Amino acid sequence: MTPWVQRLVFANIGVFFLQLAAPALSESLAFIPMAILGRPWSIVTYMFLHGGITHILFNMLGLFFFGSRVEQRLGPQRFLTLYFVSGIAGALVSSVFAPYASIIGASAAVFGVMLAFAMFWPRERIYIWGIIPVEARVLVIVTTALAIYSGVQGSRGGVADFAHLGGYVGAFIYLKWLQRTQGAKRFKAKAIPPVAAETLSKWRQVDKASIHEVNRDEVNRILDKINASGIASLTPQEKLFLSNFVPPDDRLSPS
Repeated sequence: MTPWVQRLVFANIGVFFLQLAAPALSESLAFIPMAILGRPWSIVTYMFLHGGITHILFNMLGLFFFGSRVEQRLGPQRFLTLYFVSGIAGALVSSVFAPYASIIGASAAVFGVMLAFAMFWPRERIYIWGIIPVEARVLVIVTTALAIYSGVQGSRGGVADFAHLGGYVGAFIYLKWLQRTQGAKRFKAKAIPPVAAETLSKWRQVDKASIHEVNRDEVNRILDKINASGIASLTPQEKLFLSNFVPPDDRLSPS
């Protein structure tokens, strides 16, 4: 995990244990639109509260899977801004459509991070439940449609669908603002040098035991992806990253 993703995960887990120890904490830190004037801090603190193990588990898994690459792409400061802008936007949109509803959870912020991931890597495959491959852009479209339908119909009681949509809206506006103020060329990722096919063909010779623990999980993820979908499924970033762990004698320069 990148630094701020790790800190956010630990912060959410820490607050969750505080909730278990002091249940009254949830009431004072939850966001209730009609009470915002008396509790202005709640528009931020609600993001660190969760309603149970499943709630925090799925949010932190989403932050773990999408957050690190987005933080690497944006940089720590812009990533943190994206996270909180998305969460605050989620609260504001929810207050418009559900002014009496109390909301908690990091979902809006995590949805904003997921939208950023889909904007940067739209064709990247996400494996739902580790089995069903879905492109990142399709995942955003499907979850948006589901949130709109569920929010209007009220079919998922207890789920802050409008907050999820607000997270998408906040992230989209912030990322477009970055593009405009920093220039599209500067905002785009730098060109990634090609990696020779011969180099990647040696992926089975990667010595996992010799890889530092900081990189080990990512290497394992990429190798699992190759086993499941082949080398062609790797992104240019993943190919370049994996090439760093091929035995030196087997590396070849790209033609």
